[in-house]
Amino acid sequence: MSSKQIRVLLVDDHAIARNGVRLMLGTADDIEVTGEASNAQEALQLVQQQEFDVALCDITMPGKNGLDLLKQLRADRPRLAVLMLSTYSEEIYAVRALKLGASGYLTKDAPTTVLVTAVRKAAAGGKHVSPALLEKLATLIGGGGGMANHEALSNRELEVFKLIAAGESLVRIGEILHLSPNTVTTYRTRILDKMGCASNAELTRYALENGII
Repeated sequence: MSSKQIRVLLVDDHAIARNGVRLMLGTADDIEVTGEASNAQEALQLVQQQEFDVALCDITMPGKNGLDLLKQLRADRPRLAVLMLSTYSEEIYAVRALKLGASGYLTKDAPTTVLVTAVRKAAAGGKHVSPALLEKLATLIGGGGGMANHEALSNRELEVFKLIAAGESLVRIGEILHLSPNTVTTYRTRILDKMGCASNAELTRYALENGII
């Protein structure tokens, strides 16, 4: 066993997902999951009580989402490397996460070897970036391609947008994100304005065409 273990915090509201990641990381003798949280509040409490080298955070969680948690962790614990782990493809969240200070972005179907390598790289102060994401970053830095409409949305607006596009009602969206119906309605109005769309159907069409749902 390595004399210097990489201490990992898992943050995901699904216990099954946390268990799967824990088993994958358990194949490496230099990595140990020393803390688990089911939401952002629990994660923030844990980092006050324990020392971690890397946090693996889901994007979509009840209450404060993974990107908002990332922002707070970077402010409160700047030496803690944060890797985002999500079911969503890189096109939706990866650039946004890296801009906020993430050490990398992985999808939940990433092979064990990729996950282990990303954790080791993040613990060493590096960043895990896939070749496809690296190409996208190079395009953005070079001024090519421009910014997609949905990239102008805030983190919470993007969550609401995806749920609207998936056909969820405003009441159901409020239940999922722990928001009042009036707040969800306000977000919908902002989203339609920023996206240049006139209806939910147009939002759904955009989401389908851009691989968001």
